[in-house]
Amino acid sequence: MTAAPALQGVHHVAYRCRDAAETVAFYRAALGMDFQLAIAEDTVPSTGEPDPYMHVFLDAGNGNVLAFFELPTQPDMDRDRNTPAWVQHIAFRVASLDALLTAKTHLETLGLDVLGPTHHGIFKSIYFFDPNGHRIELAADIGTPAQMQALKAVAEPMLAEWRDTRQAPRHAAWLHDKIADES
Repeated sequence: MTAAPALQGVHHVAYRCRDAAETVAFYRAALGMDFQLAIAEDTVPSTGEPDPYMHVFLDAGNGNVLAFFELPTQPDMDRDRNTPAWVQHIAFRVASLDALLTAKTHLETLGLDVLGPTHHGIFKSIYFFDPNGHRIELAADIGTPAQMQALKAVAEPMLAEWRDTRQAPRHAAWLHDKIADES
């Protein structure tokens, strides 16, 4: 058996956009992301198919890159209608709860509808949509190392119970109690 590759992080994550220039402008204004580079081709390098595109890359901090494809000859983009809108999202970490609240105020001054902060026990987050309909989350970690270790310790049993029952396991019920106590 061969060994799995030793990953060194995420190179980039790519999504589709309706308008590359609008998308770059949004991520610059809303999240302060630096526009790193653009690649445009008339054919797809991996398949050789004729399909002109603009591929833009934005710096998400700490070596993480968020990229978008504008595909002008393809049918209009849509989302997976069989998946609730809250499921598929792009989540970014912010430094603190203060940074999260400052970001919320900033986003609201841009006219965005921002949900939250939402308390998840080990982090709090806000949610909003980009101009392409992608749900964006900003999250501030509040979990302690002991809490993270406790969650790691029950991850495998929780997954096994879920696989067998398709019911929410109670291994980490303390997390929900923590949320209730702090609300």
